[in-house]
Amino acid sequence: SIHSEYQDNLFMLSLSRGGQTIWMSDKDAAKVGVEDNDWIEAVNRNGVVVARAIVSHRMPEGTVYMHHAQDRLIDVPIAETSGKRGGIHNSLTRILVKPSHLIGGYAQMSFAFNYLGPTGNQRDEVTVIRKRSQEVRYS
Repeated sequence: SIHSEYQDNLFMLSLSRGGQTIWMSDKDAAKVGVEDNDWIEAVNRNGVVVARAIVSHRMPEGTVYMHHAQDRLIDVPIAETSGKRGGIHNSLTRILVKPSHLIGGYAQMSFAFNYLGPTGNQRDEVTVIRKRSQEVRYS
C-alpha cells in the first residue's frame, strides 16, 4: 500500500473497501460460512487482523492473500479474538533479512528497518480465518 495515502487521499480511499481486505477462495469461504464483504479475523502467531473478506473463484483453495500492509489508522474495529484493536501497522508475516545483505557496509548492504536496507523476505504463515460477528465495535 501507499501507507499514509490510503487515509489522506480520497482517491486512494475510493480504491479500497474502506479498510483492510483479505482475499480467499469461494470454496474456503463456504467452509467457514463467509460471504463477500463479511468481517473476518485472521489469527496467527504474530497477532490478529480484522478485515473484510473478498471472496473470489480466482483464489486457490487453502490460500488467502492480504495484499497490503495498510496503515491501521482507518476502519480498525476491536478484534473479538483478543479484545484489542484488531490490527498492526505491518502484515501478519515476519520479515526475514537475507544474511548476505548485512555485509560490506555499502548502502544496499547495510541493515535498516522497514526495507530501507537489505531486501526482506516475506514468508507464508499458517493462519486461521474465522468469520466474526458482523456487529462492529470501535471502542
